Amino acid sequence: VIDSDRAKAIARNYLPAVKDAGKIYRHILKSKGEGNFIAEVSMDETDTPQGPGELLLILAAIADEGIPAQTIAPRFSGRFNKGVEYVGDPKLFAAEFEADLMVLRHASEAFGLPENLKLSVHSGSDKFAIYPEIGRLLKKHGAGLHLKTAGTTWLEEIIGLAEAGGAGLKLAKTVYSEAYLQKEALCKPYAEVINIDYAKLPEPVAVAGWTSEEYVRALRHDASDELYNINLRQLIHVGYKVAAKMGSSYLEALSDHRESVARNVTYNLYERHLKPLFL
Repeated sequence: VIDSDRAKAIARNYLPAVKDAGKIYRHILKSKGEGNFIAEVSMDETDTPQGPGELLLILAAIADEGIPAQTIAPRFSGRFNKGVEYVGDPKLFAAEFEADLMVLRHASEAFGLPENLKLSVHSGSDKFAIYPEIGRLLKKHGAGLHLKTAGTTWLEEIIGLAEAGGAGLKLAKTVYSEAYLQKEALCKPYAEVINIDYAKLPEPVAVAGWTSEEYVRALRHDASDELYNINLRQLIHVGYKVAAKMGSSYLEALSDHRESVARNVTYNLYERHLKPLFL
């Protein structure tokens, strides 16, 4: 139950942000036109998770603002660090997730929001510990889900390049070396969603001597592998700008090593993400 004082506090916290979201939505709408993009509202970087009552009032405000949100990304308990395992209590997460699913269903009916309104789990890739609960609850409620996989796909591209050896491995080593040298700048924007111990990052000179197998095992998300380095994985995750600056040379490398890259990307997305969540 939310009394008037609590409702006013929620409004003070979130209403200005919702109004700004409305301005952004209308700006995009004017440029792209109705039906040409999907609106998502995210609030996953708040200090604390939103309870069901808070989420309900936020969705009411979103509807009043005229934003036809199809996905909404609330904050959940636990840590959702980039590209690595969930840190927290899966049962507590499941309770929050299910409560939010029920709020979304009610909000869609009561406030006229899109029927396909769904939850979005930001930094949700590689959170294998909570996928069984998410999959169970999606089936139970007949709900959809938005799960971002751009970051984990980028990591699998680097794994594919390293696995290919030769020029692919050389490029993967260059990505790590440059990311290591720029680590403070690369990590700063993501301080709330990474947890990197710089002291446990290998020196670039050491990585330069790695075999394909050593590089792949250090980067691949396999906590049972003694060579897996969770710090290296997070750094490369936020180091995508290094590859972006390579421009066409990086894209050409992906094309040259298409078989290895495609095999790793496909396995990761289908076997480790889609199957436990939806099949």
